[in-house]
Amino acid sequence: MRLETHVRELQRFRERYTSDDVRQDAHLDWALRYGLFEAIQIVIDISCHVVNTHHLGAPASYAECVELLRRAGYLEEDLAAAVARMVGLRNILVHEYVRVDPERLYELLSRLDDFRRFVERVRGYV
Repeated sequence: MRLETHVRELQRFRERYTSDDVRQDAHLDWALRYGLFEAIQIVIDISCHVVNTHHLGAPASYAECVELLRRAGYLEEDLAAAVARMVGLRNILVHEYVRVDPERLYELLSRLDDFRRFVERVRGYV
C-alpha cells in the first residue's frame, strides 16, 4: 500500500534528522511538511473511498468520512480521534491558517504508529 511506503520514508527521515536539523534547514522543513501532508492525504483518500464503496453515508467533509468509519466500526475510537487530528493538520498545512512550528511537526514523527494502525484496520476494505 502506498501509505506504507510514505510511513517508511517518514521513519527514515526521523532516524536521519533531528528537530534541530528541521528547524535550521528550510529544505528539511519543507520535506517534513510535504511528507506528512502526502501521508495524511492518502489516509483521507482511503477513508473517503471506504465510506463511498461500502455505502456508509454521504460525508460533507473529510472529518465526516472518519466519523462515519468510526460509527460503522471500521476504526476504534482512539484511532478515529488520531485520524481526525491528522485531517485538521492537513487543513492547516494546505491553507496555512497558522504557521506550524517545525519542532511540533517533527514530534508527530513519534506518532507514525497511528498511520500503521490505520493501514491494518482498512487493508481488507480497500
